[in-house]
Amino acid sequence: MISLTGVSKLYNGKRQVTALDRIDLQIARGEMVSIVGPSGSGKSTLLNLIGGLDRPTSGEIRIDGRSVSQLSDDDLTRLRREKIGFIFQFFNLLPSLTCLENVALPLHLQGLPRKQIEKRARELLDMVQLGHRIDHLPEELSGGERQRVAIARALAFHPPVLLADEPTGNLDSHTGADILNLIRGLHQRLESTVLIVTHDPEVAHSCPRTIALRDARIEGDVRR
Repeated sequence: MISLTGVSKLYNGKRQVTALDRIDLQIARGEMVSIVGPSGSGKSTLLNLIGGLDRPTSGEIRIDGRSVSQLSDDDLTRLRREKIGFIFQFFNLLPSLTCLENVALPLHLQGLPRKQIEKRARELLDMVQLGHRIDHLPEELSGGERQRVAIARALAFHPPVLLADEPTGNLDSHTGADILNLIRGLHQRLESTVLIVTHDPEVAHSCPRTIALRDARIEGDVRR
């Protein structure tokens, strides 16, 4: 499902920084994988490259058999929209839009009929147990509820790949555990391939596989 071969990412400034160094990685369809490591080890860079938010300096990334690094910008945008859902630590909801409107936004960008969009957005909010909050703005929600809206939005097209960057990092431990349980349940229900970047050992150990990064390289790969 996800394949990285010799992937490196370099940033040039006053000095050259190696964010990832010759990464080889295979992730099978339907796996739930945590990615751990100290700050600066390359975790978020790895997630951004897999998600097509950035391009590698060298090497090849393939998603569902397609080479991401060879795609045009338009094709890469289309791949992200159709294949990949993103969940971020700080939710990235638009403050002026209601829950329903935030979830519906990617569906509007696809040009679907309005009635179909609203029906789908309501179904997604019901899926994350927020059907009673459809008309609320993000500022009227708790942190956990905002993350649930963000998850619903990420699932707009039932993406086969779900990428989560510190999805519980901005939440208290109890709410974080609820969000993790929600992601696990959705993983089982939708059979998506899930990658979670985390600093939380409990989140990491809850995944059947953990990849550890250090100094831009893979330090460990543990299956439970």
